[in-house]
Amino acid sequence: MKTLISVSAALCVLILVACSGPEPGKAPTPDNYLQMVEEWKKNRVETLKQPIGWLRLAGMEWLEEGENRFGSGEEVDIRFPEGAMPDFSGTFVLEDGVVTMKVADGVEITHNGEPVTELVMDRGDDTAADYGSLHWFVISRDDMMAIRFYNRENPQADAFEGFPAYPVDPEWRRQARFHPNPEGTTTPIVNVLGQQVDAPTPGTIEFTLNGERHTLLALEGSDRMFIIVADETNRTETYQAGRYIYIDYPEEGSDYTVIDFNKLYNPPCAYNLFTTCQLPPIENRLNTSITAGEKRPVDWVGLDAES
Repeated sequence: MKTLISVSAALCVLILVACSGPEPGKAPTPDNYLQMVEEWKKNRVETLKQPIGWLRLAGMEWLEEGENRFGSGEEVDIRFPEGAMPDFSGTFVLEDGVVTMKVADGVEITHNGEPVTELVMDRGDDTAADYGSLHWFVISRDDMMAIRFYNRENPQADAFEGFPAYPVDPEWRRQARFHPNPEGTTTPIVNVLGQQVDAPTPGTIEFTLNGERHTLLALEGSDRMFIIVADETNRTETYQAGRYIYIDYPEEGSDYTVIDFNKLYNPPCAYNLFTTCQLPPIENRLNTSITAGEKRPVDWVGLDAES
């Protein structure tokens, strides 16, 4: 009888272990792991250097209700890079949340390759306009609206080869347990302008570093989870306002995923003055150092309008 009880108990333990899944810790490392990270870095550089990539963002000018004169001269309200277009090129008219661009006589501005004299500009790139190397469209932040413009001609962006980073270390690839939130859960997220949104939060992830357990609040992305994290390296080595990372949702039937801190990357506001980055929620400010991923940009002037 004792033997049967012992066997039954052992089976129960095995079943519980099998059902609980792996404990948070170091994640398995693929044989081609270093190559995978290098490929990720290469793709990131190529994305940043695209014609309408973050490195070529040259300005963001907030619109006032009514007429906003634009061009590259000193007497306009919305000033594009000096010499990149006529001093006065037209007006942006903001009325009740609608922006209409009216082009000055003799100036050829295009939309989808065709010259326009007047264009209603909805938010986003679908109604963008171009002049020479310049490309611009309307963005909104709460009830504020702005013109965001890019300059395809930028030697600093052309020469970009990546930000300083810590050496890749497989120890920073961590097994993490996902704890789902009830559907509809949100958390307040603040951006650098001080504006706040209630962002959907699918759950938290739990992992270990140096033998201690930590959790991070995940935000909902299009097909992955998005995490904004701050840690002790922000004081001296990494960007002061934190870094970003994407991770996969657990596979169906599993509670576990992988967070690879070697892929922590700088938000756009770390290297460009004309962005409105989101800041880490209080829950994601860790009291430990994550010596992995991208470091603070060095000698980077922000690609301003004079670049």
